[in-house]
Amino acid sequence: MKRRRIIIIGAAGRDFHNFNTRYRQDESAEVIAFTAAQIPNIDGRKYPAELAGPLYPEGIPIFAESELPTLIKDYDIDECVFSYSDVPYSHVMRVSAIVNAAGASFTLLGPKDTQIQSTKPVISVCAVRTGSGKSQTSRKIVQMLMKRGLKVVAIRHPMPYGNLAAQKVQRFAKIEDLARYNCTIEEMEEYEPHIARGNVIYAGVDYEAILREAEKEADVILWDGGNNDFSFYVPDLQITVADPLRAGNEVSFYPGEVSLRVAHVVIINKIDSASPEQIQTVRENIARTNPRATVIDAASPINVDHPELIRGKRVLCVEDGPTLTHGMMKYGAGIVAARKFQAAQIVDPRPYVSGELVQTFRTYPDIGTLLPAMGYSEVQKRDLEDTINRADCDSVIIATPIDLNRIVHIKKPTVRVGYELQEIGSPNLEEVVDEFCSKMRLG
Repeated sequence: MKRRRIIIIGAAGRDFHNFNTRYRQDESAEVIAFTAAQIPNIDGRKYPAELAGPLYPEGIPIFAESELPTLIKDYDIDECVFSYSDVPYSHVMRVSAIVNAAGASFTLLGPKDTQIQSTKPVISVCAVRTGSGKSQTSRKIVQMLMKRGLKVVAIRHPMPYGNLAAQKVQRFAKIEDLARYNCTIEEMEEYEPHIARGNVIYAGVDYEAILREAEKEADVILWDGGNNDFSFYVPDLQITVADPLRAGNEVSFYPGEVSLRVAHVVIINKIDSASPEQIQTVRENIARTNPRATVIDAASPINVDHPELIRGKRVLCVEDGPTLTHGMMKYGAGIVAARKFQAAQIVDPRPYVSGELVQTFRTYPDIGTLLPAMGYSEVQKRDLEDTINRADCDSVIIATPIDLNRIVHIKKPTVRVGYELQEIGSPNLEEVVDEFCSKMRLG
């Protein structure tokens, strides 16, 4: 029987998981290639044979998504599987039009084909958009579970931008592990806060192998989602974070609306920053799409270590990279801090950008007067350092989850901005976690 010829359209994450769970052992289908978008410098590689399995002894090549029409025709492709996240519906359908026009079918895989069942209780934390507040929510839940004497192991959505075979299963238990695995800034931002709180976090490429390792040392698995993707694991408790600063996105971005519709609990975060009209829009969309969900109101109050370096100063704001790029946030905690503590000026970084950061601003022209902490490679880290040090400012506001001073050498005074989840009233996460532990007979 002729095998159905497949291209998986991805961004070095969900695409590999979809292959591993749906196609790796399927003799009726042949994955000819992956395509890559969103993340710089991930095309031109191969998904290695060690991970691809015996049906793919040569591995699977990865091409740029821009080559998709040519690839479909040259390789006589039957079907293209869209496998990345945090994109507007218009983008998804534009890609489907490109695929159909080239003659192939277009597919979106769902949880039934891609979720893995754990032997341990699973709490999944997802969001409707990148930068909604998943990480701070995950951290708070981990603290609550640890206070109950439970061993919590977090598993983070994939960010495998290096040697894929070496990144099959990664376990982070101490800060030194970040260097051992040659982590990017994006990876460090997600892993380090967990390590600092004393819990283990796993990540990598093969998420069934990762889960089986994590289960050996966990009472509870916490899925710490990335972008606005839905969970790789079957959740016993699904928590989705909504962002009223981007009201309406919860029902217009893929697959954020999936995460919203399957949630047991929806957290409306950033109530302290959003307008009443924005908050009401999100409430109405939750009520319409998932009326059975428990809704928690929450804020993300900021704290800074040196407010005197902001007041009356010309400041450069450095924010989390993915939140500003494909997350499309117009401002983050750095801007909030600059306004709250009355900075004299928010310095535009664009006249000072160098190297690969120039292309970042070309690709995402709406970033504006913020500097994304891009660090997917050593070259990008040097470009980030050079840009910060060239900027004509008095001080630098670091609003990333980790202290960039440990990664790049900044020659100007720096201010750290922190933020944690703060629920407002009841229901709250303590009540949700209590109910979960009782239901799962934990603690």
